[in-house]
Amino acid sequence: MTDAMPFVRVAADPLDPEALRALLTDARAGALVVFEGRARDHHEGRAVLKLSYEAYAPMAGKELEKVRRQAVERFGLTGCAIHHRIGEVPLTEAAVIVATASAHRAEAFRAAAWAMDEIKSGVPIWKRETYQDGSEAWVECHHRHTRM
Repeated sequence: MTDAMPFVRVAADPLDPEALRALLTDARAGALVVFEGRARDHHEGRAVLKLSYEAYAPMAGKELEKVRRQAVERFGLTGCAIHHRIGEVPLTEAAVIVATASAHRAEAFRAAAWAMDEIKSGVPIWKRETYQDGSEAWVECHHRHTRM
């Protein structure tokens, strides 16, 4: 990682939660929430061997930046950073990290959950699962979780 870690990043290399923690260090923040969305070995009862993510990175980055700015404004955060991985993501590794910092914990938790819902519902990043039986499927490309 470079010295100038960006607040928003879409890249193929593994994600670094410690870099986001350092990026959001702020004496005004009494709370820091770091959410990692990780590749898991199952989905809707099917065994998953691997996940792959695709995106047009410049557009996805712009949309992630919108989510980041809206989270800061909406929840009064001292900082927010969002990094998303593209390409193959091995099981147990992070596909997305949302880090939120605020004076109090409630805002940081709510902001992280809200940002993840926004990412899943509106950012042009697509997930493909490869299953144990060799089949593949694009999943959660339009799925929307209940908003907070």
